[in-house]
Amino acid sequence: MSNVKHISNFVRYNRSKSNLTQQELAGRAGVGLRFIRDLEQGKETVRLDKVNQVLSLFGHTVWAGSQKQEDPYEMMLLYHKQSVTLVLRNRTSLEGLLADPVMVNNEIVAWKFVPEKNKTDWQKNKSDQLVEIVDHTQIESVNKSE
Repeated sequence: MSNVKHISNFVRYNRSKSNLTQQELAGRAGVGLRFIRDLEQGKETVRLDKVNQVLSLFGHTVWAGSQKQEDPYEMMLLYHKQSVTLVLRNRTSLEGLLADPVMVNNEIVAWKFVPEKNKTDWQKNKSDQLVEIVDHTQIESVNKSE
């Protein structure tokens, strides 16, 4: 289930960013350590109320829904500062470097993407003039480039 995977990566990413151990997160959220472990490992059957206890520490909640899209936190974990091919919903492909996430209210909403032709120059001076902003909702898939 992609939503469970999304939540597990989101929790793991934000816990790590907050410099919390699993035990510390469990204590702050008022849930058991085993629940945190199950949640971060993507267990498919978890209680939504407990998930929301954990997510509330990061300013979020979750509800049932069905929009399929790439998991932004998995992208952050797997592809940040990597050469990738992005396939967009309009079926165009972009090759280049997945530079940095664009965050709004502590949520990844877009990506700074460096086209292949700009990669060498960007690596020298990190100029935003060499970057394109790609709305996360427009990304259909992402693959690591060789």
